[in-house]
Parts: sequence; C-alpha cells; structure tokens
Amino acid sequence: MVRFHDKIRQADTFVILDNVQFRKNYFQNRNRIRTQQGWTWLTVPVLAKGKSGQLIQDTQINNTVNWQSKVWKSIFYAYNKAPFFDQYSSFLKQVYDKLWTHLADLNEEIIRYIAQELGIRVEIVRASMLGTTGKGTDLLLEICQRLKADVYLSGISGKDYLDEAEFTEQGIKVIYQEFYHPIYKQLYEPFIPCMSIIDLLFNHGGKSPDILTGVGVERMDTLFK
Repeated sequence: MVRFHDKIRQADTFVILDNVQFRKNYFQNRNRIRTQQGWTWLTVPVLAKGKSGQLIQDTQINNTVNWQSKVWKSIFYAYNKAPFFDQYSSFLKQVYDKLWTHLADLNEEIIRYIAQELGIRVEIVRASMLGTTGKGTDLLLEICQRLKADVYLSGISGKDYLDEAEFTEQGIKVIYQEFYHPIYKQLYEPFIPCMSIIDLLFNHGGKSPDILTGVGVERMDTLFK
C-alpha cells in the first residue's frame, strides 16, 4: 500500500517483521488493486490448515492452485491501459512466472523492487535474521537494540499497544507515522485510497516519489491507521 511505502521512505533501516505470527486475511498475503468496477483483492494462497500460530517466515505458499496466472491476469486487465504499465509490468510478470515456496521470499522480492523504483535508498533486513527472541514490545525493542537504533518509527496504531517507557529507558525515541493519503489520478474515477503501490506506479511512473510525499497533490484529511 501507499502508506506502507511512505513508512519505508522515512526509515534508515526497514525491518520486515517476519518472525511474528501470520495473520489470516490481512495484507501479509494479499493487496487491493483499482479496477473499472471499483477494487479487487490480489491474494497469494497459503498453507494454513493445521498450522495455527505459524510465523510469517515459515508460511508456505499453496502452489496446488494456479494463483500466479490469476494474479497476473487481474493486474493486466486492470492496468494494461495505464500510462506506465509497460515500465513496470515486465518485473511483475517475471515474479508471477516464478515458482515461490515461501511467502516471505515473495514479499521481500517485491518490497525491494518497489523501494528501488520509488528511489528509496534504505537498508532492508528481515527480523528473523537478527536472532531476536522477544515478543510484542520486547521484540521491537530488541530489534532496535540489535540495529543500534536511537529512533523507532511505528505505525500510528502502535499507540494502542506499545510500552513507550521501555524504549525510553533504553534511550530510544518512539515516533509515529502520521499518514494522510495523497489524492492522485487513477485510471478510473472516483479516486479510491489504499490500493497497492503498483496503482500509483502504473498511473504516474517517475512522478510517484513526489506524489508519495504529497508534492503537487492534495491529501485526504483522514489519518490512516
């Protein structure tokens, strides 16, 4: 989503939190795209039966169904007439032609590519590679300590669950992302927020980084969580 990549651009190091529980029916394995009819989900099916509590890093893709073809066709029919479709479609086509076994690998591949195309120069690491063992606030604090961070950038919803005092005791400042969605021209009207970042790229190409930061566009007056 646009909000997700706005958060990445504000960081010096972005941590893919893959050592937490996989959340069913959330954005870990699906995203939304704008269509002529409104919007639709792009979903990567995963093996979840009997795997309650599995971590994102361990979550496997269900390749018994031809999800790649379905996802690619949805993208193609939604955006093939968009101004910058040809600029980014070859990468996505290659992604969905490849056989992926683990969800985290697929997600990281796409995250890194999109960050590059948005001109975001940030170190990207997986939490599972840091050797952390905590949970909740303790996990986030431990990640910050491993990376020698002095500031932790949280989503605005972190105000509901973070124990800021623990960070303060360790000399780490907590700040919250305040995101007001930019309003940009989509292939279809009216504007619908919270689409996949590919919606922005396909429609605006090289201007996407400026739009992401609100340059030359209006923003919605709703604070997105």
